Order: sequence, then C-alpha cells, then structure tokens
Amino acid sequence: MEILFYRYGSVCEPDIIHAFRQTGLTVLEDTTEITNKFISDADRLLSVEQTIRRKHPLFLFSINFYPVIADICHIYRTPYLCWTVDCPVPELFSSSIRHDTNRIFLFDQAQYRTFAPYNPEHIYHLPLASAAERFDRVVHSVSGSDQAAFSCNISFVGSLYNEKNPLHALSGLSAYSKGFIQGLIESSLKVYGYNPVEEALADNIIADIKENDAKFFSLKNPVANPDRYVAAHSYIGMEIAQTERIRTLNQLAMHFPVDLFTLSDTSELKNVRTHTGVHTLTEMPKIFHLSKINLNMTIKPIQTGLPLRIFDILGCGGFLMTNYQSELCDYFEIGVDLEAYTCMEELVEKCAYYLSHDRQRAQIAQKGYEKVCSLHTYPHRIHTMIASII
Repeated sequence: MEILFYRYGSVCEPDIIHAFRQTGLTVLEDTTEITNKFISDADRLLSVEQTIRRKHPLFLFSINFYPVIADICHIYRTPYLCWTVDCPVPELFSSSIRHDTNRIFLFDQAQYRTFAPYNPEHIYHLPLASAAERFDRVVHSVSGSDQAAFSCNISFVGSLYNEKNPLHALSGLSAYSKGFIQGLIESSLKVYGYNPVEEALADNIIADIKENDAKFFSLKNPVANPDRYVAAHSYIGMEIAQTERIRTLNQLAMHFPVDLFTLSDTSELKNVRTHTGVHTLTEMPKIFHLSKINLNMTIKPIQTGLPLRIFDILGCGGFLMTNYQSELCDYFEIGVDLEAYTCMEELVEKCAYYLSHDRQRAQIAQKGYEKVCSLHTYPHRIHTMIASII
C-alpha cells in the first residue's frame, strides 16, 4: 500500500518516513516545497492533487497542518494525517480543520485543548518521539577526534531566536505597548510550566502589534479569531525565548564552562564558548552523547508539551537538564530519567551537583535512554496514527 508524504524539510521527516516503511507501507514523497520555499497554495494543491489522482494513496501525511492539503484530501475522500512538531501553528485556526477526513495529532496538550473542540472526533494529542535506532548508529561511530571536538561540561545546541523574532522589527509600537510587553516578558520568565502571556495580553496591545506588521498572520473564515494567539506566541513568545536563552546561558557561564552550538548572533553572550552550527544528523547526536549535561530550554509557545529536543537528547544516551513542563511527569520521572529545574537558582545548584557526581549522572542518562527506547520511538507513534484510520 502507498501513502503520500508531503515534505517541507523538517529534520524529523526522514525518521518518520523510515518508521512508515518499517510497517510495510510504500512512501511516495512530494518534495516540491523543499526546493521551492515560496510555493503558493495553488501550486501546492496542484502538486498534491496530481499524485492523489494518479496513485490513490491510502492516506496523505505531513508535519504540521496545511489547510489546502486538508481541503484537497477532503474532496477526494483521502484521509489526511498530520502531526505538529512546532508551536505556534496558527494554520490550525483554518476552517479546514473541521474536515472529517482529517486526523490531526498535536504534541502539546494546550494546543490540543485549544483546537480539539473544532473537530473532537478527529483531533488527538500525541507526544513527540525519538529516533533512537538512528542515534545508536551515530553514537557507536564516535571517534577520538569527535571526543576532542564535542565533549562538554554543559552544552546547548540550538537557536537564540534573535533571527526568529519578528517583534524586534516593529519600530512603530507605542511606548505603552513596549512597556506592557516587557512586563509580560519579565513575569513569564519567573514561571515554569505555565505561560501567562496569551491570557494576560490586552486587546490594544494585540491591535498595536497587528497594525505595525503588514505580514501579521491572517486567514479567510477562521474557526476563531487568531490574533491573540498569534500576537502572544509568534511575536511575544519569540522575544521571551530570546531573552530566556541569553540570560540562562550567561548565568550558567558565570559558574561553569558552557558550550553553545548555534548559527545565531552570539554578541550578547559573556564567557560562553560559542561554536558554529553542527550537522543535525551526523554531529548533534555526538554532542548529546558526549556532554556531561545537555541543556533544554523549551520556548514559551510550547505551553505544556515536550519539545523534540528532549527526545533527541535522551535517545542519544545523554544526560538531560530541562526546564519544567507540565507534561514532563506524564512520560518521565524527574531524578530518574532526566533532571528538571523550576528556577535559575535550582538550575545552577543541580548543574553543580551533577557535574561532580558522575555515577548518578550516568545512571539517569541510561534510564532516560531505556525509557525512550521502550516507549517513545517513531514506530510507537506511527502505529498510533495508523490505528486512527483502521
């Protein structure tokens, strides 16, 4: 049986394709958007429709939600399975979310609670997963030169979000809006496991952000007004992520050696050893495996769920230190499978402890690896998704 996988270049697409193939499915790939990042909805629809008409796939799959794909699948009565790996995903406000041919899997419970009422029988919560089998092959290939290049006390791999922050480009915001937003940022940084921004955001601040950006997200006939969600998460959420990551790394670097692997501008960092970005498939797993402590900082738009980085680090046998998320204890045990912090002081204290307790750190890394291998791999998730159409 054949399925159609619509791709845009997400890092987890190859692992999901491999998992589908392990079930015996033949995976047809539409890679139009990988080579044409500015593809129009009309061209996207045409590309997908041609394959549906020619191949009659069992279902179509994509990472994140594409309204135009949902529409064409509904016309041809082809099930459309999709799985979010990001927050925010404002396309979920599209009225296309209501189609009965949809099978929409959302990795964040808050995301699920927001959108499930619009199609309760066809929207599901599904956490992300680890490519542990692939990671094993990379980790087992670690060489002496790899150990020299990638061994760290505390490492962080990822963006500082200064290049992903549209709020910085809004020069016309009022002084009142800027002050209000800064207050929201400071208050949100003091709370882990809860994001107060969307609820606390005043209507006039939303309007000011929208009026100052001609590219502010919009949809025709949305199921609900997306403006509050977009302002809170696509704008202020990115500003919070940038602020949190820079402050956290600077704070840790006052006490410990800290290595950052990133393509972001690092000019605001102090005493952090910065490196250029690394190859996601071949080098990043080695950093996770060889670092004494791997840091995860979940961006605030992921309100309750666990980002892919958590599953990546654990799947590489790495020791994980993550900020607290409300879904964390649904899948892992803090102090057994991983470690978590709820404030900056706790982060510093726990890093100091685990850097000086090698045996305890190794035991936790092993338990975390065993947990993802037994319960949280892509084949586990793929079977759950396929079951939704059987």
